[in-house]
Parts: sequence; C-alpha cells; structure tokens
Amino acid sequence: MGHDIPWDAIVVHYDKLFSSSEGRPSISGRVILGAIIIKHIEGLSDRKTIQHIRENMFMQYFLGYTSFTNEEPFSDTLFVEIRKRLNLELLSKINDVIVLHCLQENETPLPPPTKRENNESPFDTTLQDEEVLVVTDNITGQTLPQGQEKVIQQQSDDTTATTPGNNSGRLITDATVAPQNITYPTDLKLLNASREKSEELIDILYNPLLHGHTKPRTYRKVARKAFLNTAKKKQKSSKVIYKSNGQQLRFLRRNLAHIEQLLTAYKTFPLKPKELKYLMVLYTVYDQQHHMHRTHTKRVDDRIVNIHQPHVRPIVRGKEKAKVEFGSKLQVSLVKGFMFIDHLSWNAFNEGQYLNISVENYKNRFGFYPAEVLGDQIYCTQENRRWLKDLGIKLIAKPLGRRSSKAVAVHLSPGERNPIEGKFGQAKIAYGL
Repeated sequence: MGHDIPWDAIVVHYDKLFSSSEGRPSISGRVILGAIIIKHIEGLSDRKTIQHIRENMFMQYFLGYTSFTNEEPFSDTLFVEIRKRLNLELLSKINDVIVLHCLQENETPLPPPTKRENNESPFDTTLQDEEVLVVTDNITGQTLPQGQEKVIQQQSDDTTATTPGNNSGRLITDATVAPQNITYPTDLKLLNASREKSEELIDILYNPLLHGHTKPRTYRKVARKAFLNTAKKKQKSSKVIYKSNGQQLRFLRRNLAHIEQLLTAYKTFPLKPKELKYLMVLYTVYDQQHHMHRTHTKRVDDRIVNIHQPHVRPIVRGKEKAKVEFGSKLQVSLVKGFMFIDHLSWNAFNEGQYLNISVENYKNRFGFYPAEVLGDQIYCTQENRRWLKDLGIKLIAKPLGRRSSKAVAVHLSPGERNPIEGKFGQAKIAYGL
C-alpha cells in the first residue's frame, strides 16, 4: 500500500501549512499523513496508534522509515493539532491527488515507442516527410505568425472540452449524515448535564478568602433525585416531562446566578478558556430551553443538543429507524468507485441546491463534464434539469409531467444507486465515519 500512494504529491499540500523557515523543522509530512491513515484504517485511539507504530516494523516501513526503531514518531497529543490543520479543503486536495493517481494507474498503458534508426537522434524534433501546418485567420484569411497558432490550438481544445459531445462518465451523488458519538439527547438529560457542569464551575470559582466561609447552596442532591425520579419511569407523560424540565431549569438558573456573583469578587477573570466555553454554552442552553418551555414549543434555531459538542445539530432525515440524526451532513459524489466530499455542514441544508457544485467539481477534477448524473428525487428540480440540459448532461430520473415514452428511456432501476449506499455503509462501519 505504501508504494501505491503518491507521497511526494500529497506531502507538498501538507508542507504548505509551514511557510516559515525559522525555528525547529517540522515533522515529515509522510509520517504525519501515514499515521492518520493507520489510525483510521485500524480504528485505533491516538495513544494506541503511536504504540502500534513503535512496535510494528511494517507500519514504520509504510511511514518511510529506512530501519526499525523503538522511538515514538511524535507525541500522541500532537494528533489534536494535526486534526485542526487538516481541514476539509486540504483533505479534498489530498484525496483528489490519490484518486487521480489510482485512475491513471488503472488506465491502459501507452503504446511502446517506435524503433529509430541508428543515425536518428531520440531528441530530433524536425519534421520529416510531413506537411507543415499553416494556420490562417478565419476572418481576414491571412496567415498567422509562427507561435500564435499554438494559442489558437489551445483555445480550441478548451472550447471542445466543454462541449456536450465531450461529456464522459457517470456521477452518482447523494447526501448522508456522519453520526457523532453522543448520547441520544432529550431536554431533560441536557438540562441535567448543564446543571451538573454549573455545579463544577461553582466548585472551581468558590474561594473562602474571597467569598467567605458560606458556600452557595446548589441543592445538587435534591436536583439529582428529582431527575432520577422522572428518568427512570418507563412511561412518561408530556405533563410529567414538562414539570421535570421546569425543575431543572430553575436549578440551572439558580446556579448561573451564583456563578455571576462569585465572578464579581475576582479582579481578573479566573476561568480557563475551556471553562469559559462551557459557561457560554450553559447560558445558551438555558436561553433556548427557557424559550421552548415558556412558549410550549419544541423547536429553536441553532439548537444545542450536547454541552460537550455544542456544534452538533439535529438533522431531520425522515428515515424509519432514525427520523432525526445528530452529526455533520455531507454532500458526496461517487465516480468510478471513489468518493468525493463536495460540501460539509453542521447545519441542515437542501442537497438539491448543491448539485451544480458536485458537477463543477467533477469538471475541475477530470477536465470534462459527466455524461450522466444519477441522484435522488430531491436533486431533480426544474432548475437543475434545465441547467443539466444546457450542458448536455443526461439526468437519469423520472421525467416531470405525464408518463410518456421518454420515461422508459431514462428509467432508473432500484439497484443503480446501490454503489453509493454501499460506500456510505463502508465508511460508517469500517472507517468510523
């Protein structure tokens, strides 16, 4: 596998992150990217990945080591910074380089060069027994200067590359949600977790020298008991849930007031950045839950469902087993067995509006538009149909309006979308998407 990856081509994109030549030299990009590949293929944690690399000579060979060593390639805590550097744009560039390399390797090899005579130089570029091409201007009919015909030839190649007749390949597109490893959120569990985190912040902020010997009351045992009395019930009516949410809201409001009072005694802000982030999340959770509790609604914009991962949003999918999923939503394209991420967002979006992005990305990667596009019904809007028709791209979908003979020509069989659904399953089950 190490020989199949174009390391020199992908490491260049990673090395662009380090523009400064001063200070300690950075770790080899092959070691960093290779460790990330090992981590996700084997499904290991950060610490386990470093341990396996230390013990396995084959993994070290994959990283480009010339000999076996017992030393760690880098600290396992560096994975946190590496994940911050590897954004979607950088990973897309690396993925495109690897995919194009694999597609070129699988293509038919070029024909062998013809044999030359002994007195013929391999670098001889003179024309022998060939006609000299004379390029004339289509308007004036005059012969163009030497060298200008190359510009015209390049322009003609660019125009022919975008004509409908040169479209090739099939593009399968779909959207999915990458689920996050969080507990299934309910308002009651979210408020209980927020209350417990607020109690931790009170324990951190309280100082007897500044606030006296009387610590603010939190009633944590009473609040915990009230939460368990409702959470352990198998059948919970809406009235019982509404009452329990109100109790936890009042406990949380009391704790937030204590936190504000404790902070006023400090001359400088005492909380660390991570603790400050939790405090801001607690205020947002209280405002959202208080609004829904007061108005008897179940919806609010930018709803937080987990205080440890406040960026996660509920994504309504409408499936039978999971009507709502929690994670990032991805717009994915499948070309010749390879997946490309065209759009990623933590908020819900209509994937039909991003079909043109997937098609344009296809052209940027391969130099031409696809001949066929296959997608769900949500992609088959009138606007998308007109846009694809202007580009000469065939949309494999049910035509609008009454049934006619055209419906048979573009009939979509149920199994044609199986490849991309299989890739979703492979990415989620085997690679932890």
